[in-house]
Amino acid sequence: MPRIAVAQTAPAGPPVLREASLQTDTATYLLSRNTVAVQGGPALYFWYRRDDETVELRLYPANAKPLRLRRNPDFQQLDSLTKEDDGGFRTRLKFQNLTSSRFLRLVVEQAADSAGRAPRREVVPLLPLVHTTLGLRVADNELFVGEEKVFELTSSNARNVHATGEWVRGAEFDYRLVAEASGTLRLHVLPNQLGLRTLAVKLQTERPILLAGNRISYQLPVLKQEFNVKASRLRFLSPDKRSVTMDDVSRRKGTELILDNGRSFELRRTYRVEDQEEPGGTLIAEIFTRQFLSNDRVLCYLRPYNTHRQTEGYLYIKENDVARYLTNLDITPQTVIRNVQVLHRGGEWTSGLSVSPGETVDVRLEGEGLQKARISFEDLPVIPSDSSVRTDARLVYRVRVPVSYDKRKSNIYNAGQATGYTLNIKEFQRPHPLDFVSVTYGDAARPITRLNGPVLYDGTIRDVVFQFNPNAIDTPDLLFGKQYLSFEIRTLNSKGELIELRNVESLLVCPGDNSPRATFYQDKQCRTDPLSLNSLLGRKTYDLDEWSRIVVTVKHVSSQYGETGYTQTVELVLKRHYKFDIDVSFPAGLLTRKEKESSFGDLGGISLATLAQFSFYSPNKINRLRPYKIGAGFVALNAFNLGSSSANRDLGVVILGSVYPTRREAKFTFPLYLGGGYLLGTNQWFFMLGPGIGVRL
Repeated sequence: MPRIAVAQTAPAGPPVLREASLQTDTATYLLSRNTVAVQGGPALYFWYRRDDETVELRLYPANAKPLRLRRNPDFQQLDSLTKEDDGGFRTRLKFQNLTSSRFLRLVVEQAADSAGRAPRREVVPLLPLVHTTLGLRVADNELFVGEEKVFELTSSNARNVHATGEWVRGAEFDYRLVAEASGTLRLHVLPNQLGLRTLAVKLQTERPILLAGNRISYQLPVLKQEFNVKASRLRFLSPDKRSVTMDDVSRRKGTELILDNGRSFELRRTYRVEDQEEPGGTLIAEIFTRQFLSNDRVLCYLRPYNTHRQTEGYLYIKENDVARYLTNLDITPQTVIRNVQVLHRGGEWTSGLSVSPGETVDVRLEGEGLQKARISFEDLPVIPSDSSVRTDARLVYRVRVPVSYDKRKSNIYNAGQATGYTLNIKEFQRPHPLDFVSVTYGDAARPITRLNGPVLYDGTIRDVVFQFNPNAIDTPDLLFGKQYLSFEIRTLNSKGELIELRNVESLLVCPGDNSPRATFYQDKQCRTDPLSLNSLLGRKTYDLDEWSRIVVTVKHVSSQYGETGYTQTVELVLKRHYKFDIDVSFPAGLLTRKEKESSFGDLGGISLATLAQFSFYSPNKINRLRPYKIGAGFVALNAFNLGSSSANRDLGVVILGSVYPTRREAKFTFPLYLGGGYLLGTNQWFFMLGPGIGVRL
């Protein structure tokens, strides 16, 4: 099959494609046949009916190697590129927006002949074509000079019609084409000359059409319509000003205004200006003719008495209560600002005019005659925004305060004159996460935000010191300002009873030198040295008993921020692994086996044991003992067996292990004993096993 080279970026060497085809639901377009020259190179054209047209693409490689189609945001590849029986590769494409897409193309790649070389690539430019018709239906072909009339155009593809919205000036007609959001095309026509006149509208398309000889054109057929243009019943007089301010001076002395010569104007005469043609209209202004000018115009004084907008309709110049001429201009009140409000990001409109460096805010001005105001903010840039509002009663500006702003106020000006309103520059003062506070109770400092839950410490806490990192508060992109903190310090004994309570009501930490606003945070109350608990506590941390707790609650002072802020609790527990104590218990029913005896004897009576015992704490619990103890001491066997004089009493030195129940609420306990020792009375070694009685007070 013949091939037309369309690769704009193909490397030197054999071609990638032998042929390519696009098939729509009505036709098939071949690269070798359906091409047209575009910008100096051939492009594959195809006709479409929908912006999201789906086509079948077939690619035929110049050799036996597989092909790959690169992704493109202008279309969606619905199928993978699969090889067909005829040697071509097939896939389906769904285009996104054919009318508005520009520089549409297919990029086909093929692996290189040798390793390490870039893949070979071929670019196939595409040219979508669409049929577009345009029609104008006029029910009434009468027009009046100076009066604009709007007609609706019908089109088979309105989106493909290029509508600029700009006026096209002509000797007989001025016209412009406007595309509304709904897709409707409206033609605005303004006649300039009287009589039967033919309007010729020349429009262009977004996508071209194909002419004979494979030529493309963006020009639509000329729309022609004949109109009968008549003279206006009232002549329109154009003023040299489009807007006049109504204030005390203009009402009394008037404002100079130049109008077209009304032919019947009489000098030094006052004409009434009303908002309706019929008698009895509202008095809008008075025009006093003063002097004829050489350019066929007349110099007047305009004294306004009421406001008027051009969009509200024409103004009628009357003589003896009869309308003689038409004119139109804006008569607006003097610019007066009555209220200024500020909107912070994520907040609501507020009358407080405080803003912070590095902040972008919306400023709303309310009053009268604001549409012609020229508002500026002292040394503050105004950021253009799509959400800006500009009406006579309200203006909205988006203002950014630079981080390096070095003034305390920014005056609001109108045309260089102070309005009496100012933006107060206030440093940021919002709570920062408490990761800039660290605590030292052993060897190294740890941020308090990483201490989740009680910390079990098995050494002596010589002191608890809170340190502050001012450089961790502000960054060049995010400012927080001064941090006001409060500390609540409680020490508790092993039973949870309060030993001591201390409060540090307000501690100020200022951002460090790395902050862009460091020079503005200077305050003598800024804390730079650490906070030591032993400097506040009466009973020092190193004097606390085992399993005592130090609980410190750090939080922001909410009254300084107007919000709660952050809170972090640091709880330190004096952990111990074991406890040594002298214990007196009453073993009963002991089984003893003396040296050289083959068996245990009878159950003994109630004995008395005085032991120096070690108790062991559970490693993962607070102040909870393990169920066993080990001790050494003395045991008086059958010490309370007074019923028989032959009771086998004796005193022994023993090592005993005991097992206790771990329930804290139990008042009576029955431990089990196991051990042995040496009897001092009989000079014998012995072993013992049995229960006992314990009483918890």
